[in-house]
Amino acid sequence: VQLQASGGGLVQAGGSLRLSCVASGSIFSINHMAWYRQALGKKRELVAGIKSGGSPNYGDSVKGRFTISRDNAKNAVYLQMNSLKPEDTAVYYCNVLTTTPSGTIRDSWGQGTQVTVSS
Repeated sequence: VQLQASGGGLVQAGGSLRLSCVASGSIFSINHMAWYRQALGKKRELVAGIKSGGSPNYGDSVKGRFTISRDNAKNAVYLQMNSLKPEDTAVYYCNVLTTTPSGTIRDSWGQGTQVTVSS
């Protein structure tokens, strides 16, 4: 499974960005899609996740500001980020849990996209 993420960049505090991630390859179904982030010198943390047909969940620091969504027809997951703060600066990674046609569960990660929020 390959993941292609896009949409990162530089934005001023209070601004918005939208990240996209598209999965391709040997996919029978997508069980869970999520965004994580890792700031310099810090551990990777969950930003938001969404199960197939389930409600989304968010990290405490982004609740009310970020929205995760998915398009099952496109095997895509999106992260709309509003009211961005300098502390949101990090490399953002998409993560997808898939089932292959043979029944294998795969945990895949995108290459990461940099989000920088200036004050």
